Amino acid sequence: MLEKIQETIKYIKQEVDFKPQIGIVLGTGLGGLTTEIEIVATLPYKDIPNFPVSTVKGHKGKLIFGKLSGKNVVAMQGRFHYYEGYTMQEVTFPIRVLKFLGVKLLMLSNAAGGVNPNYEIGDLMIIRDHINLMGSNPLIGKNHTGLGPRFPDMSETYDNTVIRHAAKVARHYGIKFQEGVYAAVTGPTFETPAEYNYIHILGADAVGMSTVPEAIVARHMELPCFAVSVISDLGVKGKIVEISHEEVIDAATLAEPKMTLMVKGMIEKMEL
Repeated sequence: MLEKIQETIKYIKQEVDFKPQIGIVLGTGLGGLTTEIEIVATLPYKDIPNFPVSTVKGHKGKLIFGKLSGKNVVAMQGRFHYYEGYTMQEVTFPIRVLKFLGVKLLMLSNAAGGVNPNYEIGDLMIIRDHINLMGSNPLIGKNHTGLGPRFPDMSETYDNTVIRHAAKVARHYGIKFQEGVYAAVTGPTFETPAEYNYIHILGADAVGMSTVPEAIVARHMELPCFAVSVISDLGVKGKIVEISHEEVIDAATLAEPKMTLMVKGMIEKMEL
């Protein structure tokens, strides 16, 4: 894996003379943040050695370098999912690359189903913890000590200082937000009513098909991580309706301006 990372880093640095401070992963329907970036370079995933290729609608598959709120950022416009048939190591490989490019903070976003009865479609949920229901873990297999420890601590997977900063910025802009627990499942099916109920009983507030593997790998490498969900549908008894991927994209896109405002405000006031 280290050889693959070095090969990928070598290619990127040959193509782009830019040192990012913050890595951003843009989830389903949330790629519009890139319109706020003063772009200096764009690399399609298909051209990057060892990178998977996005196969899901709403994930454009580009690595974008530029300035956002005065900071150097690299944004993944589209991520990879376990349900696409990639291994956990392939899903999280780009996070390893971002760390080796020099980012000091990883910011993750996703569209998720709300299972907390107090949530509404369009809410932003700052993730303070997660439950891994994917049946796998990206750290299974031989551990590479050059990347992190065999048994990483997960007591603060999502950086509490950054969470407090995000909450302060959201309140400043009058953005309604929640703080909650995100449960990750494999997909690609949306959850049954019984599964929604089960996930809520376990202690989760929202459920989705991404983010957790990336957060685990970030923690493994001691890369501070922040994550936010856009609640795109509800898995609450009495509010469950038939849902499609297109509707999730539409709901996430409508809420995206709030997420963009919060992220821009966070980055502007952040000291790295």
